[in-house]
Amino acid sequence: MQQTLTSDVIFEGVGLHSGAPVRMLLRAAPADHGVVFLRTDLDARILARWDFVVPSKLCTLVANAAGATVSTIEHIMAALAGCGIQNTLIEIDGPEVPILDGSAAQFVQGILDAGITRLAAPVRAIRILKTVEVRDGDAVARLEPSDMLEIDFEIDFAEAAIGRQSKSLNMANGAFVRELSDSRTFCRNSDVMMMRQRGLALGGTLENAIVFEGDRVLTPGGLRYRDEPVRHKMLDALGDLALAGAPILGRYTGVRAGHAMTNRLLHAVFADASAWIELDCESRTSGKLPGVGVHHGDLPRIS
Repeated sequence: MQQTLTSDVIFEGVGLHSGAPVRMLLRAAPADHGVVFLRTDLDARILARWDFVVPSKLCTLVANAAGATVSTIEHIMAALAGCGIQNTLIEIDGPEVPILDGSAAQFVQGILDAGITRLAAPVRAIRILKTVEVRDGDAVARLEPSDMLEIDFEIDFAEAAIGRQSKSLNMANGAFVRELSDSRTFCRNSDVMMMRQRGLALGGTLENAIVFEGDRVLTPGGLRYRDEPVRHKMLDALGDLALAGAPILGRYTGVRAGHAMTNRLLHAVFADASAWIELDCESRTSGKLPGVGVHHGDLPRIS
């Protein structure tokens, strides 16, 4: 069955790029509502869906026809997908989702604290029927048939502290919450300085991102996982795939891929009517979706 929140949940913080304070309120919504942002400062609604995405290299940004935008939505979208929430109204008083600690863990905690309510409507899922792939040089993003959502990701950075990392996960039964939700966004120190010269990353600190320089981790406390960077890339991928508008039954492979490539992949999938089908999930299939049966005990302990 489709799910929504049992009660409202509030998140307050700053935007990663603007540094401006922002307040975000998640509300319950009826079946088939989907995930919708409401910019309360503009009285503007923006649907969180692949065809509302505006290309952006640094984050995932959605916009409506009037030009109202909300950016850096990937972490809250991953948290909703990873908790099995298909329907919510997100009221936000500015143009950027709060970065919090740079992961999705606080969003997940808030969602589980608010509670999850089942709705009297079946979950509709998108089953991938054939392989669809997009490329950009050495970067690849691909979806291929599978009975459940699987994510396979590989990164390769020159920085010795990151290097080459890969990880594969079956996303069923709370795997996102246990394995990925607390993995933080990351960047190189040189990138931070360059972005700030361009007026970006003004809200970025060593408290909400992992910052690397050569073979060093500058963030106090170091890494939560040896392979935290690739885990965070998988977190981002789940959030970007959630913009399909329904859970995906397929295997996603990302090689050096980012937000823009995953969105290009969704465009390619939906442009080919033979590549996918939308279906009502029967109980056996529903049991394989991310978020089914998630509970507080799945949350990682963050030091």
